[in-house]
Amino acid sequence: MKKIFTLFIILYFHSATFSQQISRIEPQNWWVGMKYNTITLLIYGSNLTDLKPSLNYAGVELIKTDKVENKNYLFVTLKINPTAKAGNIKIDFSKNNKIVLYKYFPLLQREKGSANRASFTPKDAILLIVPDRFSDGDAKNNIIPEMKETSLDRNDENKRHGGDIQGIINNLGYIQSLGFTQIWNTPLIENDQPAYSYHGYAATDFYKIDSRFGTNEQFKLLVEEAKKRGIGIIWDVVLNHCGDEYYFIKDLPSKDWVNYSGTRTRSNFLKTTITDPYATEIDKKEYTDGWFDTHMPDLNQRNPLLAKYLIQNTIWWIEYAGISGIREDTYSYADKGFLTTWTKAVLDEYPNFNTAGEEMSRNIYLTSYWQKDKINSDGYKSDLPTLMDFALNDNIVSTLNRTDNWFSTWVDTYQSIAQDYLFPHPDNQLIFPDNHDLDRFYSRLNKNFYSWKLGIAMYMTMRGIPEFLYGTEVLMTNEKPGSDGQRRGDFYGGWENDLKNAKTGSGLTNEEKDAQIFFSKLLNWRKTNTAIHNGKFKHYAPQKNDVYVYFRYNEKHKVMVLLNKNRESVKLDLMRYSEMIPAKFKAKEIITDKEFVVTNTLEMPARAAMILEIN
Repeated sequence: MKKIFTLFIILYFHSATFSQQISRIEPQNWWVGMKYNTITLLIYGSNLTDLKPSLNYAGVELIKTDKVENKNYLFVTLKINPTAKAGNIKIDFSKNNKIVLYKYFPLLQREKGSANRASFTPKDAILLIVPDRFSDGDAKNNIIPEMKETSLDRNDENKRHGGDIQGIINNLGYIQSLGFTQIWNTPLIENDQPAYSYHGYAATDFYKIDSRFGTNEQFKLLVEEAKKRGIGIIWDVVLNHCGDEYYFIKDLPSKDWVNYSGTRTRSNFLKTTITDPYATEIDKKEYTDGWFDTHMPDLNQRNPLLAKYLIQNTIWWIEYAGISGIREDTYSYADKGFLTTWTKAVLDEYPNFNTAGEEMSRNIYLTSYWQKDKINSDGYKSDLPTLMDFALNDNIVSTLNRTDNWFSTWVDTYQSIAQDYLFPHPDNQLIFPDNHDLDRFYSRLNKNFYSWKLGIAMYMTMRGIPEFLYGTEVLMTNEKPGSDGQRRGDFYGGWENDLKNAKTGSGLTNEEKDAQIFFSKLLNWRKTNTAIHNGKFKHYAPQKNDVYVYFRYNEKHKVMVLLNKNRESVKLDLMRYSEMIPAKFKAKEIITDKEFVVTNTLEMPARAAMILEIN
């Protein structure tokens, strides 16, 4: 009888524990000494509603517990006071006044100086990498059998190709040699979707690096190894949506966790509804709440628990991995009140931190709406430091391809920059010849090498923070316009037995080698010139001679940039530029390394850029 009773007791407690299990606590840890010290734990498992959490840890208070529609979730809010010490917080979970299970929540010591970390600024140049397409450094993680997409096919532009974090680490020396000081990787977090998972923008776990790229620890190693070479790592954040295979999408905490969860209504993609004074509420709603894609559920940031979850996730990655900046995807599609709260939370914790928002619009008025310190007619205040300058991107391409203008073919670029008055901080614009969502720069210029050089010279010297897509330095192209898979083609030499190798030069054409030398020379020079980093910008209206001239200058340096599209050389009368330079001066031309004295006139070579450091 005693054995039967003992067996009953064992089975009872086993059954109680089995019916109430915790499979996830997110975030999985926090730190002492954070300004963001009131955190809400998302606790997920089975039948958790009846559990009552409690803890006894010096300096930590359990503020409240939120229950939601779904019994598989609890949300527990903790306040970590300044007196708290690093250690493991034991959280007990009781039912009917009996502890039925417990979990430990690590509270870690913060890295010294973390809050004041440096971020990317106009002194930097950013390399954009699509990790799956950059370099395969570890063939063992190419296929993970338990994940939903297991096929690997480099001949299919929509399949995974095998690039990973180790491949990026292996190429840090090459990246440094080009002159880059920051790397922005498209999302590395898990995208366990059944197809088209390589791009990273349909997350299925915001806290986990995709196993086909590596591990969380390996990403942290990448940050550390890059830092040794003077390179920061920028984290790509997606706040608007996730993948439909996410656990909290398949098992929603509450109906309002996702917008249009029943209908999967697509966004109308009308960005102007945000600023349109005549826009209807339904049009605004369909823009921000509509799904970006049918397999990308639109997250409802107006839900305070979800908003907290997303803010904590961003801060967690910054603190955990030591990243130096953020690029935020599909910025204006998220709730704009939340966007201000999110950005402010990051800046409160890391005052020097920079975040670049993707507002993929050619409308300068619309883009400027989102920059910090912008005074908007509707009273909206943003805390976003940096915007991606898609308008300038289009106008530079238009300029370099244009041949028929009665005044000057440079007018599109000139007028685009002339509208910088709309931005509170135009120097902080992110400028780029191409990225993972645009056709390759060399392709857009119809493979005109002279135009490519003019464009690269401009991006190296223009106001703003330059970003370049991997392979731009060796004239990578996409032969099929509009093809994302080809835009994100495999980097030359990222795989064994590649016919071309950008690092060694093997298989590159003479033109590709020349491009790489030109690119690296200017980018490494750019690192040394403070006029490009923080100098003022002054440009002259282009004239019929079709030469565009502008200056970058501060108290220490003055740089004169001259861009000539003509098929013939042009002699410039320097009297026109007397506001910025004397009639006679000494200069060093950066591209050719020639030093000379300029007197009254200057001969500009045909279809070429000149970058003069003026003494």
